[in-house]
Amino acid sequence: MQDVEKNTLAQLDQLNVLVIDDNLLVHSVLKASLFALGIKEVRCVQNAYYGLRLCDEIHFHIVICAFNIQSDKDGFHLLEELKFKGHVTKTTVLIFLSTETNEALVNSIIELQPDDFWTKPLAIKKVRTRFIAILKVKQVLFNINNAIDKKAYAKALYFADRHLQNEKLAHYHPNINRIKGESYLSLLEFETAESFYRRLFKIYKYSWVYLGYAKALLKQGRLGEISDMVNSLIDKPDTRFGAHDMMAQYFIEQEQYQQAYEEIKKAMALAPRNIERNRKSWDLARLTHDYKGQYVATRNIAQQAKNSIHDSPALLLNVIRAGIDFACATPDDSANEILRQTDRYIRQFEHDCQDLSLFKQPLLVVKARLHNVRNEQAKAIKLVENHMSLIPSTVVEDNLDRVKVLHELGMREEAIKLLAAINHQIAGNSLNSQVVRHYIAQESQQREDIHFTAKELNRMAVEHFQKHRLLPALKAIQQALQLSPNNVKLLFSQLKILIKIKQEDQDTHEHQVAVEGILAVLSTLNFEGKGLATLNELTLKWQKLN
Repeated sequence: MQDVEKNTLAQLDQLNVLVIDDNLLVHSVLKASLFALGIKEVRCVQNAYYGLRLCDEIHFHIVICAFNIQSDKDGFHLLEELKFKGHVTKTTVLIFLSTETNEALVNSIIELQPDDFWTKPLAIKKVRTRFIAILKVKQVLFNINNAIDKKAYAKALYFADRHLQNEKLAHYHPNINRIKGESYLSLLEFETAESFYRRLFKIYKYSWVYLGYAKALLKQGRLGEISDMVNSLIDKPDTRFGAHDMMAQYFIEQEQYQQAYEEIKKAMALAPRNIERNRKSWDLARLTHDYKGQYVATRNIAQQAKNSIHDSPALLLNVIRAGIDFACATPDDSANEILRQTDRYIRQFEHDCQDLSLFKQPLLVVKARLHNVRNEQAKAIKLVENHMSLIPSTVVEDNLDRVKVLHELGMREEAIKLLAAINHQIAGNSLNSQVVRHYIAQESQQREDIHFTAKELNRMAVEHFQKHRLLPALKAIQQALQLSPNNVKLLFSQLKILIKIKQEDQDTHEHQVAVEGILAVLSTLNFEGKGLATLNELTLKWQKLN
């Protein structure tokens, strides 16, 4: 436990510095500043490509990177890749440069945990002062950070306690205590973390103390004790992003997916670039049947992943699939524009993809689903029966899309068998696995109970209503709302059918409760124009009948 590794940041003349910025003036200012401090090795590049190549050849102790690199990857994607490849660790001095300071950018940068964030233009004197201060902190915390890099949290606690006993290091005690609290949380010692943060309240007023304390209590399921604190954290600009992200994680662990989804959307608005959070948003949109949300999330993922380590043709394929799902759940003509955009995405996919043979089956399924949603069922059946394999793919998303086309074409036995196969593919107990497993279970149940898409059910309801078959019309709309519960047009249709049932004296107490529930939901929505007029008209009709 007492082993102390050599501090590779100790000697200035032994440090390697990498500067990545497309502005040559920035190179000059940083070189002059760093050379004056006694640093001898400063490499400057103007784009991410050469920065990555240099990192493959040389170990850099200090990385100074601009956000707005114009030529290839931006700084955010570059730093993400440098971290992924192990070129930037907790012991690396990491400094981010930018001319922008908007909240979304700052929150996204904070997630990458740089040691400092400098705004341009740079001044030599300011660079020297800030750099010396940051380097001194990293030198003092070297052994602790080295332990964190190796996930040796108990060792990090040991070094932290030693440093905290040294009064000469009092200036660095806040940094050390922050790492100590995070180490307790990483070791799942939540009660110890709670006591630790409570003691820190008497010393510090930093936002990380409050967020750490809240996490410790949430992990113990004690939200009720800190609800006021959480609300306060959400209200403050410097903690609201962390608070929304923390609460989303808490609600996921509690399997309260609607609340988790609301929190993740707020966190996404404050820091839109994190791919994993976008993926979480997509999963939660699926669980809550928010088809528009799924479409938006997949588009965000594809857009934010461009030129990053996450980039893949499969991301655009997910956008295409989500577009078809959205169109299937949209009962009115606005589905046509979604389908036109989906056609454009398919053409883009076929043009951009370097090896289409790898995506032959997924594209075939997508095209069959498009035929079906456009009421060209014979073409869809021909494609599926003649060309689609029923052998499960190794890719879960490919299999899910096959289930959808089989279900949509009435091949329900095959769809349910494939869903069972998918369930065996979901491995591990990660939160993502839990969410996807829950989604699969939900899909399995619904595909056994409901045999049509929301769009088809709405069409059936309209036909029943026109032929004065009110109860079958109501049943069809209720099933459509199970698949697309947030669809306002379907809620209005259900309300119209229930009013008609009341007019025909066929209503029951359940119908009465259903109307009151629909009106309560619709009254919370901020309607204007035609939507507001329709709501007022239907509300008045209902009131006259009672």
